[in-house]
Amino acid sequence: MNKRYTVDLAGLMRLYETNYAKLLPLLPKNDAVGDECAYQVFEHEYRLKIIESTRYTTVVCLWQHNTGDVAEYLIPQLTVRLYHDARVAEVCSAQQISRLKPRYDYPNLRMCQKDEKHQVNRFLGDWLAYCLKNGISKQSVC
Repeated sequence: MNKRYTVDLAGLMRLYETNYAKLLPLLPKNDAVGDECAYQVFEHEYRLKIIESTRYTTVVCLWQHNTGDVAEYLIPQLTVRLYHDARVAEVCSAQQISRLKPRYDYPNLRMCQKDEKHQVNRFLGDWLAYCLKNGISKQSVC
């Protein structure tokens, strides 16, 4: 029997909270639209750019910058919304998925996993931890 997936809301909120805490130190010093930061992590460069900024939220785009001749659809790119009043950060879009649903039926046309939203937010957490642990800020951009 195929058990229907249910969203672990408490687990997802914990993930949002830890991602917010990891993302804050990596953001540009100002909160102005267009501000960027770059981090060199071994041979890769990761960039964060503020694309929207309001009183209670900030939207940031994160991507791997210097990828050589890798196809664009293989380059990690996430759009993350930070909710400052709730102190959480949620992935809004990832790669070619412009709006992540909390749950997907499986199989589906895009072949998203049942818990795609949780997995993408967990990926963000791993990516941020990697940048915090191994990254060196490129001062010319931050």
